Amino acid sequence: MANNLHVKRGDTVVVLTGKDKDKKGEVLKVFPKKNRVIVKNVNMVTKHVKPSMANKEGGIVHQEAPINASNVMLYCTKCNKPTRIAHKILADGSKVRVCKHCNETF
Repeated sequence: MANNLHVKRGDTVVVLTGKDKDKKGEVLKVFPKKNRVIVKNVNMVTKHVKPSMANKEGGIVHQEAPINASNVMLYCTKCNKPTRIAHKILADGSKVRVCKHCNETF
């Protein structure tokens, strides 16, 4: 199991495989131990919810389900295409993620 993922919460990603292939979305949540991510408006499922104090009506709720992190690729807004990333260490010693195509930092 991988503990470090190539994407973080807030990144824009493109889905590579599955029913939502080529969809772009923002990473809402990351589960590094399970190697899964939740992407906004991707892998939508219907969930039947019972009425409770928080949700008085209950009913059918549409929500995102996790997908495998290997099925998403970081999207570079400068190149306007999915990209692999490189890790570079700056002069001040901080690590940054860099686009392989245009050297844009993330």
